[in-house]
Amino acid sequence: MVAIIKTSTSLRRPFHYNENKVGQGVAELLLAQNYPIINAEKTADLRLKYLLKLASLNSRTSVNAVHISLNFAPGEDFEKEKLQKIANKYMLGIGFENQPYLVYKHTDAGHPHLHIVTTNIELDGKRIPLHNIGKLKSEPTRKAIEIEFGLVPAESQKQGLFTPKPVAISRLDYGKSETKRAIGNVLQHVLKNYKFTSLPELNAVLNQYRIVADSGREESRIFKNKGLVYRVLDDQGNKVGVPIKASSFYFKATLKSIESQFVFNELERKKQLKSTRSAIDLTLMKLSGKSLDEVIRSLEKQGISTIKRENQEGRLYGITFVDHRTKCVFNGSALGKNYSAKGLMDRIGIQSEESVRPESLTKTGSQMGKNQEGLPEITIVEIGPIQQALNDSRGLLETVVSPEPTYSYLPFEWRKKKRKKKKKVSK
Repeated sequence: MVAIIKTSTSLRRPFHYNENKVGQGVAELLLAQNYPIINAEKTADLRLKYLLKLASLNSRTSVNAVHISLNFAPGEDFEKEKLQKIANKYMLGIGFENQPYLVYKHTDAGHPHLHIVTTNIELDGKRIPLHNIGKLKSEPTRKAIEIEFGLVPAESQKQGLFTPKPVAISRLDYGKSETKRAIGNVLQHVLKNYKFTSLPELNAVLNQYRIVADSGREESRIFKNKGLVYRVLDDQGNKVGVPIKASSFYFKATLKSIESQFVFNELERKKQLKSTRSAIDLTLMKLSGKSLDEVIRSLEKQGISTIKRENQEGRLYGITFVDHRTKCVFNGSALGKNYSAKGLMDRIGIQSEESVRPESLTKTGSQMGKNQEGLPEITIVEIGPIQQALNDSRGLLETVVSPEPTYSYLPFEWRKKKRKKKKKVSK
């Protein structure tokens, strides 16, 4: 079980967030604990007013809202009574057992989880301290609950239990809540972990899960309004099923939110630029003379997916690398000229028919003519395909072993000024 505690100055915000989820049918109010009125579950207005009344008893405390989420591993879908017991045990462990709190069960993600809304202001106006509550109280309580109820430990969940799988494309599930939850699970993982700087780069990752982020055609209403929908793809890459609006997810998955990450992702992925380049360079050197498909298969085994972009005639015009080791997405040209589609084909040795001519064959010593003075004639010889391949391999080796120039991408205004050393005054 993973426990997350968030505090704020607004009780209305977490309250309405959970109540709106209930109204959308993706959440359920499990418990309204320590309320003085009977059947508080039936009156949302009174539930909020009581929390606000307690918060007003201490006007000096600005941070008076506590929003907690208890996240379980996929497959741990318990009955209502067990979830209520877990919530009550947790609130007891962190010292909120006497506070009024609301417990909601959410079903809008790939894993079951609870949300708890409460306040840290007691009936006498005193404030429950929140400093370091996660380390001092939440962590020991969480571990004790995992043992008592046989839950999957949080450490195991961090090791990959939430790694998403490709969305199952059963035609019966198109547009249903199961499909939305599966897409949401993938989106949460990709948007949080991968570094991309454009919508096509994001789709390079999502397409591997048979999902596409679609902003519509230029003449469409969704494109003009800067909207975004997510759709499932079949085995041939065709869009199927009902599109799901980005705004319908409880996390930030809209086009505006995604575009706001581009600048930060650009800076972050530059740190991993050399790692991806080196992997490609070493693979090309190891597989010298092999085809592009063989290079792609070798990179795949190393954790780098290669997405080819071809036109209707099947001609390669672009390439994108998804480095799952560093969670970075690079368009080939972003890595450098030698990593673009044309650059890779040139380095592999894929040449056009005009590049190899019969005249390029070298002449032997006996075939060399003499000029009028009787001296051997100097002949300018074109490099043949074998010599060209040797030169390419030498150039590739130099690319791998030569140090790259380092640049500072930190803006000048952010750089710290060097402190001047104070002169020692002799006594």
